[in-house]
Amino acid sequence: MLRLAGVPVFLWLVLGPEADGWALALLMVSGITDFADGWLARRLDQTTVLGQLLDPIADRLYILAVVFGLAMRDIIPWWVAVLLPLRDLMLWGLVPLLRTRGYSALPVHFLGKAATFNLLYAFPLLLLGDGDGVVAELAQVFGWAFAFWGIGLYWWAGLLYAWQVRTLLRTTERRPAVGDG
Repeated sequence: MLRLAGVPVFLWLVLGPEADGWALALLMVSGITDFADGWLARRLDQTTVLGQLLDPIADRLYILAVVFGLAMRDIIPWWVAVLLPLRDLMLWGLVPLLRTRGYSALPVHFLGKAATFNLLYAFPLLLLGDGDGVVAELAQVFGWAFAFWGIGLYWWAGLLYAWQVRTLLRTTERRPAVGDG
């Protein structure tokens, strides 16, 4: 829940006072707590349905907030800011089809995690690269490398999810979704 609460704070830091150092710190804390929370939940066998739902939602909201904030500051081009949410819209459009087969979502696979990992590294580096000097220049280079890999993997994972939905639709019978009466 704290990670979710950090999303609007991040946007305010980036777009309001342009406190990039604090925004970067918030992203780092969010990333560390995301990893620690998932690791502890699995290690202590305390995974919950709510946690499995909120974790990817928080990841997506951070990605969207960072993309929007960086695009508003002209740190990244708008085509990047459109391309990532477009993939998510495509996948959200598949959820009603999944529900016809009794599923509410597909399990996250490694490719999706790798894409998110790359993007969660890319955007803080690009934010850090919005400055002068050697550190900013290196951050730009590595940030764009992670961004291009992340965008490619993000869409590749999205297409694999779409293919999984297609396969499910062809191989399973229509039934109520989990939780439906």
